[in-house]
Amino acid sequence: MKDTPVQKSLHKKSCVNCGAELTYAPGTKELKCSYCGHTEEIATSENGFEELELKKYLDEMGSQSHSEEITMLHCKNCGANQHIEENYKSLHCVYCSMPLIVEDAYKEDWILPGAVLPFEIDQKKAHQIFKKWVNGLWFAPNNLKKAAIDPQNTKGLYSPYWTFDAQLMGNYTGQRGDYYYVSVPYTDSKGKRGTRQERRTRWSPVSGTIKGFVDDTLIKASKQRAGVIPKAVALWNLKTLQPFDSSFLAGFVTEKYTISLKEGHLASNKEAKKIATRWAMRNIGGDTQRVSAIDMKLHDETFKHILLPVYVSAYKFNRKRYNFFVNGQTGTLTGERPYSFWKIFLLILSVIIVIVLILSLS
Repeated sequence: MKDTPVQKSLHKKSCVNCGAELTYAPGTKELKCSYCGHTEEIATSENGFEELELKKYLDEMGSQSHSEEITMLHCKNCGANQHIEENYKSLHCVYCSMPLIVEDAYKEDWILPGAVLPFEIDQKKAHQIFKKWVNGLWFAPNNLKKAAIDPQNTKGLYSPYWTFDAQLMGNYTGQRGDYYYVSVPYTDSKGKRGTRQERRTRWSPVSGTIKGFVDDTLIKASKQRAGVIPKAVALWNLKTLQPFDSSFLAGFVTEKYTISLKEGHLASNKEAKKIATRWAMRNIGGDTQRVSAIDMKLHDETFKHILLPVYVSAYKFNRKRYNFFVNGQTGTLTGERPYSFWKIFLLILSVIIVIVLILSLS
């Protein structure tokens, strides 16, 4: 691991033609001026992204050699910590839409991201996906459809994750199950006798060793009281990760991790244990398997702090907040939708009236 890596700050870049702020153009490797159309290429590192040695960071609790200071705003309502670019005229939390007070901004060190997955779709496309979904909802409140008209309600967010790599070795004990069938006599409901085949399992004790490379165990690095990104949306192709360059963040909200590296590592160990169990079951073979115990060890552990793209739209109805998410790479959408009581009530009432009319005329 290098001791003095090149750090790229989060300062904004201005257009050489008109002086306006350049923002990242999703689906490209360019910064673009929304006023005059001038573009500048983002020069990413040819050396790829660096895996950081985990043990050193855990021992030193986040060595400052890969750290940088960032201005953060903390949402007192949902707990999200976010860095918001000044080009957002209205400073509201992307998760809960509560106002963020600029005077409450503070500077904080963070472990510099090692990689970023740039947005593949722009805000316009994400908003179209959201709007189409809303328009297809039955019994949606009118206010929700009105909210879907304004693209400012859909904001691009880089969400923080930890990824962990490691060499895994383990010794396991368990049982291998092989199916066999026996003929069993039976009598049906009509008194007819016969035989049928029933499956049995023959268990035999097994033990063995597993080893392999665990690549990119993905662990969410932030937590809020609400507004958590659903698993249905949190599916990205990490093969297209780019070495971190702050230019990719221009024009988007960046959320800071609130789950520490140590907590993330503990969560990754649990995932590694699940992987080890799957490997052991595959090793055992047979028709079914039981794993009694695994003595698992991880070594050569490395990690990255990465940023992944998602569009978020928040909506309040009857004092309850609803979040909608669009994957910034794939366009996958999911969200918890509200229902209009009055629309449902009027439909039921209309059906009752129609039934009464039909019965009265018959």
